[in-house]
Amino acid sequence: MPGIPLSTVIAAFFIAANGTAFFLFLSDKRRARRDSWRISEGTLLFSAALGPFGSFAAMHLFHHKTKKGKFLLVPVFLALQIALTGLILFFR
Repeated sequence: MPGIPLSTVIAAFFIAANGTAFFLFLSDKRRARRDSWRISEGTLLFSAALGPFGSFAAMHLFHHKTKKGKFLLVPVFLALQIALTGLILFFR
């Protein structure tokens, strides 16, 4: 019985990781406005490493964490994910 194609697994992972990261950044921004309990920067950075497209989009759409030095890593994560995806798809 054939398994699920690798490209389908990769696509599902990217959709889930980027969607989760996007909504974590959105949630943290809403909590910041309400002066409520916040999502830790470590959690946001971890989600950004797994889902940099969603994180980058949320940062710029909601103007959240754009001035924090640590979050300059998000474009780096984005470039790494693009390169890794290209390598996986090229060498499969």
